[in-house]
Amino acid sequence: MNWDAFWNHPLLFDLAVLFTVTTASYLVLSVALRIASQRLDSLSQRRRAKSYFFAAQLLRNTSRLLVLAFSLLIGLKVVELSPRWQDAMSHGWFIALAFQIALWLDMAVRLWTESLTRDGKARNPVTTTIIGIMIRIVVWTMMLLSILANLGVDITAMVASLGVGGIAIALAVQTLLSDIFASLSIGIDKPFEIGDFVVFGDEAGNIEHIGLKTTRIRSLSGEQIVCANADLLSQTLHNYKRMQTRRIVFRFGVSYRTSSKDVREVGQMVRRVVEAIDKTRFDRAHFSAFADSQLTFEVVHIVQTADYNEYMDIQQEINLGIMQGLESMNVEFAFPTRSLEFIGGTFPDIKFESSPQEAATEASG
Repeated sequence: MNWDAFWNHPLLFDLAVLFTVTTASYLVLSVALRIASQRLDSLSQRRRAKSYFFAAQLLRNTSRLLVLAFSLLIGLKVVELSPRWQDAMSHGWFIALAFQIALWLDMAVRLWTESLTRDGKARNPVTTTIIGIMIRIVVWTMMLLSILANLGVDITAMVASLGVGGIAIALAVQTLLSDIFASLSIGIDKPFEIGDFVVFGDEAGNIEHIGLKTTRIRSLSGEQIVCANADLLSQTLHNYKRMQTRRIVFRFGVSYRTSSKDVREVGQMVRRVVEAIDKTRFDRAHFSAFADSQLTFEVVHIVQTADYNEYMDIQQEINLGIMQGLESMNVEFAFPTRSLEFIGGTFPDIKFESSPQEAATEASG
């Protein structure tokens, strides 16, 4: 082989330099990426930091094809090229860099959405998916528009047409979009989550599924209630799972034959009954009103649990304790009574007819 002729031939020499520099650059970049990702992995395990783990995953998922493109661009930078090739190479740098940044951002969004589903917290999976898709669409759209702008394409008309088309689509599917944005609002604001017990309107039940358009609720009677997300957020909703305590108000009445001394003692007896029961706090007990047929007492206590069954157990113990306390005081519960007063005249004679059995007995006797 005539090496002198090879080295003196400009094209062959440039190709040899390009191949050597590209290969060396590819090997250096690949080794650097591998070492950096391993180093970040060790740091994430040692310091328990998610940021190092995310950075390691991003570097590990760097496209090898783009690394080769970067290496080729580095090699083309070494050799002397014509102005036409220099201009093409400058566009190539931007395209490769923009595409790789878009890949890194796309992977970062994927890792973020996956971390939201693995941290043990109850979240709306539809919301995280929608947010992830929207962010990725924005990333890739910006990457495409930036590449086209770098290549000299006028993107003004394209952006305007995209805006007009988006408005037309939004008007056509405004009902669907209202439910989708309501789903996003549920996921971000978190008025309720899967497993919560809610009451709205005449319906009550546990949240089973929060979807893109509807939310499904398992009612107390067993059937599944399907409600549009926008309709669900447009009305007042009571979330009982987030209730920490219950303020309970109940009333009972004693007979008007009860003396004032015993009436005063009834309130103290109720206080002792409530304070003797766990998971509830006594607030007040008062002789509150003179009703038609009873002396009314109003009692307020705070149940220190949100569980409905525990609340009913506590209320049952309070009711039984009040019954026992009134029995020990010889105080009667009130019941509806009516008194009739007959003024003037005489009572009419009242004749009671005998039943057939009594008539037969009298006849035989």
